[in-house]
Amino acid sequence: MTRVAVPRSERLLWLLGPALVAGVAYLDPGNVASNMTAGAAFGFLLVWVVVLGNLMAWLVQYLSAKLGIVTGKSLPELLGERILSKWGRRAYWLQAELVAMATDVAEIIGGAIALLLLFNLPLILGGVITGVVSMTILALSARGRQKIFERVIISMLLIIAIGFAAGVVLNPPTAGDVLGGLVPRLEGSRSVLLAVSILGATIMPHAIYAHSALTRDRFLVRTASQSTTRLIWATKWDVSIALVIAGAVNLAILLVAATSLQGVPGTDTLVGAHNAILAAMGGVVATMFALGLLASGLASSSVGAYAGAEIMHGLLRLRIPLFWRRTITLIPALVILSAGLEPTYVLVLSQVVLSFGIPFALIPLIWLTSRRSLMGEFANRWQTNTAGVLTSITLVGLNAALLYLVFSGS
Repeated sequence: MTRVAVPRSERLLWLLGPALVAGVAYLDPGNVASNMTAGAAFGFLLVWVVVLGNLMAWLVQYLSAKLGIVTGKSLPELLGERILSKWGRRAYWLQAELVAMATDVAEIIGGAIALLLLFNLPLILGGVITGVVSMTILALSARGRQKIFERVIISMLLIIAIGFAAGVVLNPPTAGDVLGGLVPRLEGSRSVLLAVSILGATIMPHAIYAHSALTRDRFLVRTASQSTTRLIWATKWDVSIALVIAGAVNLAILLVAATSLQGVPGTDTLVGAHNAILAAMGGVVATMFALGLLASGLASSSVGAYAGAEIMHGLLRLRIPLFWRRTITLIPALVILSAGLEPTYVLVLSQVVLSFGIPFALIPLIWLTSRRSLMGEFANRWQTNTAGVLTSITLVGLNAALLYLVFSGS
């Protein structure tokens, strides 16, 4: 492997970045819709779900990053090598691709809503603009400019954080309400739907696939002083920083809705929530909210398309030109926008679809990272495997509860 020298002062910063890019997936418009709807409908009831989802996400993203560092391959690549049946690989690719497309739907719709709020553009036009701009951002990665791609995404991450946190700063909730929301409980089938939606928006399958590829691409060329142990140590910091930011912003979105929007008519949509924020907090905060939503749609759409391309390459060993892939994945979102469906409700449902895709990414991830034959001395310890299994059981259990409630008519 080629080794190059990097100045000591730059080494630590050079190691950071992949988790911040993957972390954008935890701040996409689906997160905004799910958390905003949960706060407006149930107040502080689901605070515990946001916190639990973020803790689970830390473990999942760390394992994904570690897999890419140790093996030099992404999760889709490793699965493509191990699923021997051609039809088995195709079936696995199909479910992963559908999940990636559901992600794209949420991100394009979110960007379109933001452009409607900021410039009063028609949703269809806003969706096209979001898709084109995200394609431009993604082209940086496709041309091997990984560091520039990361910097663009991280800059958008800062815009997202500022845009969504402003409301909490100006109108903070009481500590008692927030602490009360940490007690696990649910109230009826709609709260279960929103809980699953929040988890689906927090622990996103495409982020699991993408993070292993991001660390693979970043550390393909290592410095002379960067051992695998050091890279994994730095990755823990990278993941921690990314998910502290993502968790704080997601919690801020729910708290803004719970504090300022609960019981306000029309706040079950992003447009209605924006109007309520405008009325309650003024134009500056409302504009920051819309800018955060726009940055969320653009950044997360770029990361989602990156993940989709990696899924296809790893499982089918195919690469479709960027323009055609972006065009194909843009179509479902534009169809939904043109059909006149309520976009916020579609966003929430898209996150439920993502939640059902989690086990297909999470279970193989835990299995692969626990194998000493693949990971060597960096294989999971029993405590890590136990935490991973409990995470999988929790997510699958919530999905099963949701199915029961939906089909039983509860």
